[in-house]
Amino acid sequence: MKDERGHYYTPVLQHPEVRMYVREEDDQIQFRLYNPTEPIIWEKHGWMPFDVIEQAAAMFREKGTDRNPMALYDLDIAKKLLTEG
Repeated sequence: MKDERGHYYTPVLQHPEVRMYVREEDDQIQFRLYNPTEPIIWEKHGWMPFDVIEQAAAMFREKGTDRNPMALYDLDIAKKLLTEG
């Protein structure tokens, strides 16, 4: 899907208003989250390359948390959106 911000998918099916935007920059797929109920996320957090997201997820695992930040990021969907767009 695409709107004025770019290509996106819905990472949380229970909340279709939350969108994960994707783009390719410098041969890397980058992600940026938009949540209309928390616009500060879009404003404060820029585009993040997938490898940085993977590094952050590894840090979460090392801390032993049960939270999985990778659940929001789908590289396969991002690639498909970008090749079709």
